[in-house]
Amino acid sequence: MAKFYITTPIYYINAVPHIGHAYTTIVADVFARWHRLRGEDVFFLTGLDENSVKTVQAAKEQGFTDIQAYADSLAKLWIEAWKLLGISYDDFVRTTQERHRRNVYELFKRIKERGDIYKGVYEGLYCEGCEAYITEDELVDGKCPLHQKKPKRVREENYFFKLSKYRDKILGHIESNPGFIQPEARRNEVVSFIKGGLKDVSITRPKIEWGIKTPDDPTQTIWVWFDALCNYLLPQDYWPADIHFIAKDILRFHCIVWPGMLLSAGYELPKRIFAHGFLTVERKKISKSLGNVIDPAYLVEKYSADVLRYFLIREVSFGQDGDFSERSLRTRLNDELADVLGNFVHRVLTFTRDRFGGEVPEGKLDKKFEAETHERVQKIEQLLEKLKVSQALEELMTIAKRGNEYFQSCKPWEAIKSEPEKAASCLLNCANLVKVLCVALAPFMPSTSANLAKQLGVKVTSWEQARQFDLKPGHQIGKPSVIFTKVEANNLGSKVR
Repeated sequence: MAKFYITTPIYYINAVPHIGHAYTTIVADVFARWHRLRGEDVFFLTGLDENSVKTVQAAKEQGFTDIQAYADSLAKLWIEAWKLLGISYDDFVRTTQERHRRNVYELFKRIKERGDIYKGVYEGLYCEGCEAYITEDELVDGKCPLHQKKPKRVREENYFFKLSKYRDKILGHIESNPGFIQPEARRNEVVSFIKGGLKDVSITRPKIEWGIKTPDDPTQTIWVWFDALCNYLLPQDYWPADIHFIAKDILRFHCIVWPGMLLSAGYELPKRIFAHGFLTVERKKISKSLGNVIDPAYLVEKYSADVLRYFLIREVSFGQDGDFSERSLRTRLNDELADVLGNFVHRVLTFTRDRFGGEVPEGKLDKKFEAETHERVQKIEQLLEKLKVSQALEELMTIAKRGNEYFQSCKPWEAIKSEPEKAASCLLNCANLVKVLCVALAPFMPSTSANLAKQLGVKVTSWEQARQFDLKPGHQIGKPSVIFTKVEANNLGSKVR
């Protein structure tokens, strides 16, 4: 059985998850579910980066004197949020766990034994928002472009990693493996940065009490990024990762520092790193100071997890920057999910119940219609292979739209009176198309797929079911029910934190 290992970033716990965190994790979940349906041995890893100065600051702001107690309380909220969104992870790593600490020590030891760690002095700028060292050239108006704050100037005696030693190897790997970093614009950004020269990076900090202490030198704490990146090696039976999903703001850590660490330690590099764009809210960056941090749990309660999953994947072309607005979500729900997908399913199943006693009728399969559907399913597969998840979902909705057109062209409500065989054949083909949609929806909208499967009286066990019109005449369907309910315009108003 082929293995497939997929990861998300591990998230800071200085706040509860917002819509941007949900976006990355939902997309990763889609691919994990799809590869499972294809019969692969999938390992889906996500989790939390808790060994951060941000954690300490947030704990103090919340009145916690016990930092671990704060971390535990936030971890619970993140786990609950992912459960609400139907995230099917196989492991949830927390960097305060002992297993992670051992993993960090192992990697540090391997790199040190290679002669790639030495003690030195760092003098320069440090952005606390990025938890990273930053150069003058990266500043915009004297501020970090991501956090809009002036970085601190520090002078510290730290341990350094010889990243510069691996410049040519990292660059050579990227240039000989065009699909290693995606999309292409991000790859070009990384290549340009590497060609500009790489400096060794400080991988510890002094006088930091929270975090993992440096082996053999408790006066130093391992830098949060060196610490965090090690989490991906926890399921070593699945390494190398097939896909690291990240956002573009952490591109250099994952595409330069991480490969350098792996090369030094003697591990294979991940197969693909995909850096998606930023998700904004009403065209503004998600920020607590702007008051636009939208709680995904609120949206799930109001619209359902599947509606939110659908909207985020459908609205934003994966890899590009995108924007969230509740008004747009409502439009997608009403015009696409309810009017196209929901309408088609309900028409087919209620007609089958009312006119054929709930049994798929005896009829003639439309081979042309079946072939057309199969062709579209193949296109969905090809798009997902290329990580074009937004376009794949668009193609799926095209199948639903085509189903409506087919049902409408057959006019079974008229044909049942004078040409019952024609009406029966229409319903046989349409019921099979509903089954195809039921299976194809499973990675994107798992609850909706499960609901449809119950109404159809089928079990979704493999992606192969999406390629076939194999519902036979006489198959008994369950009780039809509405799968999407429209929301009126006056029912808007996102809850923000």
